[in-house]
Amino acid sequence: MLKGLALTPPVIGRISIGKVVEKDGRRLPEKDDGFTITSQVQGRDGWINHPLDEVLRKTPGAKLRSIPVRLLFDDPELSLRANYSLFDRKTGRPLCVGNGETCRRSTPEGIQHLPCPAPEGCELARGGQCKPCGRLNVRIDHAAAGDELGSFLFRTTGFNSIRTLSARLRYFHAVSGGLLSTLPLELRLRGKSTTQSHRAPIYYVDLTVREGMSLAEAGNAARAEQDARKASGFDQAALDEAARQGFAQGAFEESEEDGVAVVEEFYPDSTGVGSFKRPSGTDEKMDLATKLKQKSQVPQSV
Repeated sequence: MLKGLALTPPVIGRISIGKVVEKDGRRLPEKDDGFTITSQVQGRDGWINHPLDEVLRKTPGAKLRSIPVRLLFDDPELSLRANYSLFDRKTGRPLCVGNGETCRRSTPEGIQHLPCPAPEGCELARGGQCKPCGRLNVRIDHAAAGDELGSFLFRTTGFNSIRTLSARLRYFHAVSGGLLSTLPLELRLRGKSTTQSHRAPIYYVDLTVREGMSLAEAGNAARAEQDARKASGFDQAALDEAARQGFAQGAFEESEEDGVAVVEEFYPDSTGVGSFKRPSGTDEKMDLATKLKQKSQVPQSV
């Protein structure tokens, strides 16, 4: 087995609430008020829709605002991983991942474990280069989805989505007795307005029990499904442990190849994807790799 390679859940498609569009010669992210389910293949106009995208829409062209899902794992932290993430905007290479206390950082001397002061207290995070990043793997609960161990990946840098999904997963884990993987759930798009959004609606992702079911009914269905799985020899605890070990193998979840798409969609700046926005009033010429190298030469207190 290759060392240093994170073994992440197999992904057969993506779930997004936006897309990347070209404006004035630059590719920039554009938010949407509905879900889009895509394959992992890109065409000239962006990601190609997955066949399930059309199947789940009630009428052709209708907004998709809910998706029936199940989770792969019982452990909430395996289904949703959230951390502060810093990428090299020129290459898409992951550079640093932290949780507000500690971080794993790529340096010329290799991966180092360092204190993480969170973006607002980190010199390398200036200019919005480091953001909270959430990654949620779900199975779309539809016969056309096929692969029972294949998942659809929803990525977000939205604080509302990360906080809501984190809370929901922990609550469902508690009330179901830990049977997250068998609960019939639903991804749901919600909107809210804030002063920061100038009263315009912003959209985030929530996780609820399936439409038309009460929490008690969903719990009963989860226990029945759990009993059926046990009778067939399905070992959920072993699956969770395999996933836990797979994540632990690598310092970063995204590869450099994945990072290019992540940077383009979630880490743009005013100068365009692939370049850095310099702070006003400075003649600094160093790129991020140089800053990291200099930073690694300064003694760090762990």
